[in-house]
Amino acid sequence: MGSAVAHGGADTVDRAIENRPRAHMCGASFSSGRAKRPADMTDTSDDRPLVYACSGCSSAAQLANDLAVSLDRDGLAEMSCIAGVGGGVAPLVETATSGRPIVAIDGCPLECAKQCLDRHDVSPDLHYNLAEAGVSKEFHADYDEAEAATVRRELEADVETLADAN
Repeated sequence: MGSAVAHGGADTVDRAIENRPRAHMCGASFSSGRAKRPADMTDTSDDRPLVYACSGCSSAAQLANDLAVSLDRDGLAEMSCIAGVGGGVAPLVETATSGRPIVAIDGCPLECAKQCLDRHDVSPDLHYNLAEAGVSKEFHADYDEAEAATVRRELEADVETLADAN
């Protein structure tokens, strides 16, 4: 256990968490510019595709995750948890196997998001391997914003086409 728990108890840990620097989403600057979904929107989202993304430590993985988040926030897709699918968490596997259209975004040739879905015999309707789109995989670095914007436009168009087809 961390030394904060051993010496100062849970209260010390809570204060440390509250006072730590906040991380910023690397891709927060790219968005479609369309109106965002209202925060109180309570639709079941069953008409939108599900989007799953790698979220590893590399720049490409973080781009994959940020792309999925932006699709969710823009209302084009509903992001779900690929770690839960890979880990066999029943409600998340049920969502993945529900028959809704699926978009999987992977940052590199390891294709972790796709492999998590494969464990449950789920094939994504759209699969993006960002390495195939020329996105470089760097460690301890953020992704290139211009490259991200280009990929985002292409992905958005394909997801809109998928959503319209269903």
